Amino acid sequence: MTSDAAVCDLVLPCRDEGPALPALLSRVPGEFAVVVVDNGSRDDTAEVAERLGARVVVEPVPGYGSAVHAGLLAATRDFVAVMDGDGSFDPTDLLALLADVREGRADLAVGRRRPTRRGTWPWHARAGNALIVAWLRRSIGMTAHDIAPMRVARRQAMLDLGLRDRRFGYPVELLQAVTRAGWRVVEHDVDYHPRAEGTRSKVSGSVCGTVRTARDFWRVLS
Repeated sequence: MTSDAAVCDLVLPCRDEGPALPALLSRVPGEFAVVVVDNGSRDDTAEVAERLGARVVVEPVPGYGSAVHAGLLAATRDFVAVMDGDGSFDPTDLLALLADVREGRADLAVGRRRPTRRGTWPWHARAGNALIVAWLRRSIGMTAHDIAPMRVARRQAMLDLGLRDRRFGYPVELLQAVTRAGWRVVEHDVDYHPRAEGTRSKVSGSVCGTVRTARDFWRVLS
């Protein structure tokens, strides 16, 4: 989805998110041009995204970090946003984050999840997130309270960080890197909704998925 008003690319790393895309893409503000990164989908994610006007990039190497990095490389605008493509976030919340970066109040603007209903954020995923965040806040003075599931920054600055993790440790490496580099980080509360029907989380959808993700997190921290 692209409009003449777009000033920021919106990277959506996706794997089997076809059912979520129609409702999600219909809510994307005109300031954003959507780049859907198809990371090994077995459903019609790519076809749905193209039909709805998004640019589709195929990244065959599995992993959240692989998909995000591919999206950053494919993006062409000075500003880039990243958000999950499962329908759990409202893309209009990105406008406040984009404004912070464009207007010079932040180098990185991130979202802090606020579940809209009970059960949206399973206990095992929330506990793992809280543990990682507490460690980062205590050990390196990170100011954020979440692992930046929704974020906006300047594209080239993101690439210049040289992040190497290509799995689920990517956002942890990002927060480590920007904290140590002295970036100004601004955090906004954002609504966290249940995933779109017909999709399944690769992280919080099961205890095993959360354990695998936690292992990626700790690998980055070690």
